[in-house]
Amino acid sequence: MRPSLTPAALRYIDQVARSGSIQQAARELHVAASAVNRQILQLEEAFGVPLFDRLPRGMRLTASGDAIVTLARRWREDERRLGEAIRQMEGVHQGQVRMMAMDSHATSAMPRLVESLSVSHPRISLAADVGSTDEAVSALLAGRIELAAVFNLEPRRELVTLWSAPLPLGCVVAPGHPLAASDSTSLQAVCSHPIVLQSKALLIRRYLESHYRWLFGEGPQRVETNSLHLLKQLVLGGRYVALTSELDTAPELAAGTLRFLPLRDQGVEAQTVDVVIDARKPLSAVARIVGQLLTQALESCLAEARRKP
Repeated sequence: MRPSLTPAALRYIDQVARSGSIQQAARELHVAASAVNRQILQLEEAFGVPLFDRLPRGMRLTASGDAIVTLARRWREDERRLGEAIRQMEGVHQGQVRMMAMDSHATSAMPRLVESLSVSHPRISLAADVGSTDEAVSALLAGRIELAAVFNLEPRRELVTLWSAPLPLGCVVAPGHPLAASDSTSLQAVCSHPIVLQSKALLIRRYLESHYRWLFGEGPQRVETNSLHLLKQLVLGGRYVALTSELDTAPELAAGTLRFLPLRDQGVEAQTVDVVIDARKPLSAVARIVGQLLTQALESCLAEARRKP
Protein backbone atom coordinates (compact mmCIF):
# COMPACT_ATOMS: atom_id res chain seq x y z
CA MET A 1 0.00 0.00 0.00
CA ARG A 2 1.29 3.47 -0.91
CA PRO A 3 2.23 5.48 2.21
CA SER A 4 -0.12 8.35 2.98
CA LEU A 5 0.60 11.83 4.31
CA THR A 6 -2.85 11.87 5.91
CA PRO A 7 -2.69 10.86 9.60
CA ALA A 8 -3.98 7.35 10.34
CA ALA A 9 -6.63 8.69 12.73
CA LEU A 10 -8.19 10.78 9.97
CA ARG A 11 -8.06 7.93 7.46
CA TYR A 12 -9.64 5.54 9.95
CA ILE A 13 -12.51 7.82 10.99
CA ASP A 14 -13.24 8.56 7.34
CA GLN A 15 -13.44 4.85 6.51
CA VAL A 16 -15.69 4.11 9.50
CA ALA A 17 -18.01 6.90 8.35
CA ARG A 18 -18.11 5.37 4.85
CA SER A 19 -18.45 1.75 6.00
CA GLY A 20 -20.83 2.26 8.90
CA SER A 21 -18.94 -0.01 11.31
CA ILE A 22 -15.50 -0.46 12.78
CA GLN A 23 -15.29 -4.10 11.65
CA GLN A 24 -16.10 -3.30 8.03
CA ALA A 25 -13.74 -0.31 8.03
CA ALA A 26 -10.93 -2.51 9.39
CA ARG A 27 -11.48 -5.00 6.57
CA GLU A 28 -11.38 -2.20 3.99
CA LEU A 29 -8.20 -0.76 5.54
CA HIS A 30 -6.56 -4.19 6.05
CA VAL A 31 -5.82 -3.43 9.71
CA ALA A 32 -7.06 -4.81 13.03
CA ALA A 33 -10.43 -3.57 14.27
CA SER A 34 -8.81 -2.80 17.62
CA ALA A 35 -6.41 -0.37 15.89
CA VAL A 36 -9.30 1.47 14.26
CA ASN A 37 -11.25 1.60 17.52
CA ARG A 38 -8.19 2.85 19.42
CA GLN A 39 -7.64 5.75 17.00
CA ILE A 40 -11.28 6.84 17.27
CA LEU A 41 -11.23 6.65 21.08
CA GLN A 42 -8.03 8.74 21.16
CA LEU A 43 -9.64 11.39 18.95
CA GLU A 44 -12.74 11.46 21.14
CA GLU A 45 -10.58 11.83 24.24
CA ALA A 46 -8.52 14.61 22.64
CA PHE A 47 -11.60 16.63 21.66
CA GLY A 48 -13.71 15.67 24.65
CA VAL A 49 -16.76 14.82 22.54
CA PRO A 50 -18.18 11.65 20.95
CA LEU A 51 -17.51 11.44 17.23
CA PHE A 52 -19.97 8.59 16.60
CA ASP A 53 -23.27 7.44 17.98
CA ARG A 54 -22.83 3.74 18.74
CA LEU A 55 -25.99 2.09 17.42
CA PRO A 56 -27.04 -1.59 17.52
CA ARG A 57 -26.52 -1.81 13.76
CA GLY A 58 -23.42 0.30 13.36
CA MET A 59 -21.83 3.70 13.80
CA ARG A 60 -23.36 7.08 12.92
CA LEU A 61 -21.42 10.34 12.84
CA THR A 62 -22.23 13.07 15.33
CA ALA A 63 -22.00 16.72 14.26
CA SER A 64 -18.47 16.88 15.69
CA GLY A 65 -17.51 13.69 13.88
CA ASP A 66 -18.86 15.05 10.64
CA ALA A 67 -16.64 18.13 10.98
CA ILE A 68 -13.56 15.93 11.44
CA VAL A 69 -14.48 13.70 8.51
CA THR A 70 -14.84 16.82 6.34
CA LEU A 71 -11.32 17.81 7.35
CA ALA A 72 -10.04 14.29 6.64
CA ARG A 73 -11.50 14.25 3.13
CA ARG A 74 -10.16 17.69 2.38
CA TRP A 75 -6.72 16.58 3.58
CA ARG A 76 -6.82 13.47 1.38
CA GLU A 77 -7.94 15.53 -1.62
CA ASP A 78 -5.06 17.95 -1.06
CA GLU A 79 -2.72 14.95 -0.88
CA ARG A 80 -4.10 13.64 -4.19
CA ARG A 81 -3.57 17.03 -5.84
CA LEU A 82 -0.03 17.20 -4.48
CA GLY A 83 0.76 13.78 -5.93
CA GLU A 84 -0.60 14.84 -9.33
CA ALA A 85 1.40 18.08 -9.24
CA ILE A 86 4.60 16.18 -8.49
CA ARG A 87 3.97 13.71 -11.32
CA GLN A 88 3.23 16.59 -13.70
CA MET A 89 6.50 18.30 -12.74
CA GLU A 90 8.16 15.08 -13.84
CA GLY A 91 6.36 15.33 -17.19
CA VAL A 92 3.83 12.56 -16.50
CA HIS A 93 0.21 13.40 -17.34
CA GLN A 94 -1.44 11.17 -14.79
CA GLY A 95 -4.28 11.57 -12.33
CA GLN A 96 -8.02 11.82 -11.97
CA VAL A 97 -10.15 14.74 -13.17
CA ARG A 98 -13.55 15.29 -11.59
CA MET A 99 -16.16 17.01 -13.72
CA MET A 100 -19.89 17.42 -14.23
CA ALA A 101 -21.88 17.48 -17.44
CA MET A 102 -25.51 17.73 -18.45
CA ASP A 103 -27.83 14.84 -19.31
CA SER A 104 -27.54 15.44 -23.06
CA HIS A 105 -23.74 15.29 -22.92
CA ALA A 106 -23.91 11.74 -21.57
CA THR A 107 -25.09 10.46 -24.97
CA SER A 108 -23.16 12.88 -27.18
CA ALA A 109 -19.88 14.48 -26.13
CA MET A 110 -18.98 12.41 -23.06
CA PRO A 111 -18.46 9.05 -24.83
CA ARG A 112 -16.16 10.85 -27.31
CA LEU A 113 -14.24 12.45 -24.46
CA VAL A 114 -13.71 9.10 -22.74
CA GLU A 115 -12.57 7.50 -25.99
CA SER A 116 -10.15 10.36 -26.71
CA LEU A 117 -8.68 10.13 -23.22
CA SER A 118 -8.23 6.37 -23.44
CA VAL A 119 -6.30 6.74 -26.71
CA SER A 120 -4.20 9.87 -26.13
CA HIS A 121 -3.84 9.97 -22.32
CA PRO A 122 -4.55 6.51 -20.88
CA ARG A 123 -3.10 7.48 -17.47
CA ILE A 124 -5.72 10.19 -16.93
CA SER A 125 -8.92 8.87 -15.35
CA LEU A 126 -12.28 10.63 -15.26
CA ALA A 127 -14.92 10.95 -12.54
CA ALA A 128 -17.96 12.38 -14.34
CA ASP A 129 -21.31 13.17 -12.73
CA VAL A 130 -24.48 14.28 -14.50
CA GLY A 131 -26.57 17.13 -13.12
CA SER A 132 -28.13 20.50 -13.80
CA THR A 133 -26.30 23.78 -14.42
CA ASP A 134 -27.13 24.91 -10.87
CA GLU A 135 -25.70 21.69 -9.42
CA ALA A 136 -22.55 21.96 -11.54
CA VAL A 137 -21.89 25.55 -10.47
CA SER A 138 -22.38 24.64 -6.80
CA ALA A 139 -20.00 21.68 -7.15
CA LEU A 140 -17.38 23.87 -8.85
CA LEU A 141 -17.50 26.56 -6.20
CA ALA A 142 -17.40 23.97 -3.41
CA GLY A 143 -14.29 22.36 -4.91
CA ARG A 144 -15.95 18.99 -5.55
CA ILE A 145 -15.20 19.13 -9.29
CA GLU A 146 -12.60 20.85 -11.45
CA LEU A 147 -14.54 21.67 -14.60
CA ALA A 148 -18.06 21.47 -15.96
CA ALA A 149 -19.95 21.48 -19.24
CA VAL A 150 -23.18 23.41 -18.69
CA PHE A 151 -26.05 25.07 -20.50
CA ASN A 152 -27.12 28.71 -20.24
CA LEU A 153 -24.52 29.82 -17.72
CA GLU A 154 -25.16 33.19 -16.14
CA PRO A 155 -21.97 35.30 -15.86
CA ARG A 156 -20.25 35.06 -12.46
CA ARG A 157 -16.86 36.51 -11.60
CA GLU A 158 -15.97 33.33 -9.66
CA LEU A 159 -16.13 31.34 -12.93
CA VAL A 160 -13.97 31.36 -16.05
CA THR A 161 -15.36 30.12 -19.36
CA LEU A 162 -12.83 28.07 -21.33
CA TRP A 163 -15.16 27.68 -24.32
CA SER A 164 -18.67 28.72 -25.28
CA ALA A 165 -20.96 28.26 -28.27
CA PRO A 166 -24.45 29.55 -29.09
CA LEU A 167 -27.28 27.04 -29.42
CA PRO A 168 -30.30 28.31 -31.36
CA LEU A 169 -33.58 27.41 -29.70
CA GLY A 170 -35.73 25.22 -31.86
CA CYS A 171 -38.15 22.36 -32.13
CA VAL A 172 -37.20 18.71 -32.66
CA VAL A 173 -39.58 16.39 -34.50
CA ALA A 174 -39.55 12.98 -36.12
CA PRO A 175 -39.07 13.04 -39.93
CA GLY A 176 -42.69 11.97 -40.47
CA HIS A 177 -44.19 14.67 -38.25
CA PRO A 178 -46.33 17.34 -40.00
CA LEU A 179 -43.91 20.10 -38.93
CA ALA A 180 -40.93 18.29 -40.47
CA ALA A 181 -41.84 19.46 -43.98
CA SER A 182 -40.63 23.00 -43.12
CA ASP A 183 -37.11 24.32 -42.56
CA SER A 184 -38.21 26.38 -39.53
CA THR A 185 -41.26 26.79 -37.33
CA SER A 186 -42.93 29.11 -34.84
CA LEU A 187 -43.94 28.78 -31.23
CA GLN A 188 -47.57 29.07 -32.25
CA ALA A 189 -47.21 26.14 -34.64
CA VAL A 190 -45.38 24.08 -32.05
CA CYS A 191 -48.12 24.58 -29.48
CA SER A 192 -50.74 23.12 -31.80
CA HIS A 193 -49.15 19.67 -31.32
CA PRO A 194 -48.61 17.44 -28.29
CA ILE A 195 -45.40 18.63 -26.63
CA VAL A 196 -42.81 17.27 -24.21
CA LEU A 197 -41.61 19.89 -21.73
CA GLN A 198 -38.43 19.82 -19.64
CA SER A 199 -38.80 19.98 -15.86
CA LYS A 200 -38.52 23.25 -13.95
CA ALA A 201 -35.07 22.24 -12.68
CA LEU A 202 -33.64 23.10 -16.11
CA LEU A 203 -32.76 26.65 -17.16
CA ILE A 204 -34.36 26.26 -20.61
CA ARG A 205 -37.74 25.65 -18.94
CA ARG A 206 -37.30 28.70 -16.74
CA TYR A 207 -36.46 30.78 -19.80
CA LEU A 208 -39.57 29.60 -21.64
CA GLU A 209 -41.80 30.24 -18.63
CA SER A 210 -40.45 33.74 -18.08
CA HIS A 211 -40.73 34.78 -21.75
CA TYR A 212 -43.56 32.64 -23.14
CA ARG A 213 -45.84 31.76 -20.25
CA TRP A 214 -48.74 31.20 -22.65
CA LEU A 215 -46.95 28.03 -23.81
CA PHE A 216 -47.98 26.38 -20.56
CA GLY A 217 -51.70 27.11 -20.74
CA GLU A 218 -54.48 24.92 -22.05
CA GLY A 219 -53.76 23.04 -25.26
CA PRO A 220 -52.93 19.67 -26.76
CA GLN A 221 -51.53 16.95 -24.53
CA ARG A 222 -48.40 17.95 -22.61
CA VAL A 223 -45.84 15.72 -20.88
CA GLU A 224 -43.33 17.13 -18.39
CA THR A 225 -40.15 15.24 -17.53
CA ASN A 226 -36.60 15.63 -16.25
CA SER A 227 -35.52 12.65 -18.38
CA LEU A 228 -33.92 13.52 -21.70
CA HIS A 229 -34.16 9.86 -22.70
CA LEU A 230 -37.95 9.88 -22.23
CA LEU A 231 -38.23 13.19 -24.09
CA LYS A 232 -36.37 11.79 -27.09
CA GLN A 233 -38.28 8.52 -27.09
CA LEU A 234 -41.61 10.36 -27.18
CA VAL A 235 -40.46 12.61 -30.03
CA LEU A 236 -39.03 9.64 -31.94
CA GLY A 237 -42.48 8.05 -31.68
CA GLY A 238 -43.69 10.67 -34.15
CA ARG A 239 -46.49 12.28 -32.19
CA TYR A 240 -44.76 14.66 -29.80
CA VAL A 241 -42.53 17.68 -30.37
CA ALA A 242 -40.02 19.26 -27.97
CA LEU A 243 -38.46 22.70 -27.63
CA THR A 244 -34.74 22.26 -27.13
CA SER A 245 -31.31 22.76 -28.69
CA GLU A 246 -29.34 20.72 -31.21
CA LEU A 247 -26.98 19.36 -28.58
CA ASP A 248 -29.79 17.66 -26.63
CA THR A 249 -30.53 15.45 -29.64
CA ALA A 250 -27.17 15.53 -31.45
CA PRO A 251 -26.84 11.74 -32.06
CA GLU A 252 -30.39 11.53 -33.45
CA LEU A 253 -29.93 14.60 -35.65
CA ALA A 254 -26.67 13.20 -37.02
CA ALA A 255 -28.37 9.87 -37.74
CA GLY A 256 -31.37 11.54 -39.38
CA THR A 257 -33.90 10.01 -36.97
CA LEU A 258 -34.91 13.49 -35.74
CA ARG A 259 -35.07 16.90 -37.38
CA PHE A 260 -34.26 20.27 -35.80
CA LEU A 261 -36.36 23.26 -36.83
CA PRO A 262 -35.10 26.68 -35.69
CA LEU A 263 -37.74 29.03 -34.27
CA ARG A 264 -38.36 32.01 -36.51
CA ASP A 265 -40.18 34.06 -33.85
CA GLN A 266 -38.59 37.47 -33.29
CA GLY A 267 -36.81 37.92 -29.98
CA VAL A 268 -36.18 34.24 -29.27
CA GLU A 269 -32.80 34.06 -27.53
CA ALA A 270 -30.18 31.45 -28.35
CA GLN A 271 -29.13 29.10 -25.59
CA THR A 272 -25.44 28.50 -24.84
CA VAL A 273 -23.17 25.60 -23.99
CA ASP A 274 -20.10 26.40 -21.90
CA VAL A 275 -17.05 24.66 -20.48
CA VAL A 276 -16.21 26.41 -17.21
CA ILE A 277 -13.80 26.27 -14.27
CA ASP A 278 -13.42 27.98 -10.90
CA ALA A 279 -11.59 31.29 -11.44
CA ARG A 280 -10.23 31.22 -7.89
CA LYS A 281 -8.15 28.05 -8.32
CA PRO A 282 -5.37 27.15 -10.75
CA LEU A 283 -6.35 24.49 -13.26
CA SER A 284 -4.17 21.38 -13.13
CA ALA A 285 -2.40 20.21 -16.28
CA VAL A 286 -4.53 17.06 -16.49
CA ALA A 287 -7.78 19.05 -16.04
CA ARG A 288 -6.66 21.39 -18.81
CA ILE A 289 -6.13 18.40 -21.11
CA VAL A 290 -9.61 17.10 -20.29
CA GLY A 291 -11.09 20.56 -20.90
CA GLN A 292 -9.47 20.72 -24.34
CA LEU A 293 -10.68 17.25 -25.31
CA LEU A 294 -14.17 18.02 -23.98
CA THR A 295 -14.29 21.16 -26.10
CA GLN A 296 -13.27 19.19 -29.19
CA ALA A 297 -15.93 16.56 -28.46
CA LEU A 298 -18.66 19.22 -28.11
CA GLU A 299 -17.59 20.96 -31.32
CA SER A 300 -17.59 17.64 -33.17
CA CYS A 301 -21.07 16.73 -31.94
CA LEU A 302 -22.47 20.09 -33.00
CA ALA A 303 -20.85 19.90 -36.43
CA GLU A 304 -22.34 16.47 -37.07
CA ALA A 305 -25.77 17.47 -35.79
CA ARG A 306 -25.80 20.49 -38.13
CA ARG A 307 -24.60 18.61 -41.19
CA LYS A 308 -27.36 18.36 -43.76
CA PRO A 309 -28.34 14.82 -44.84
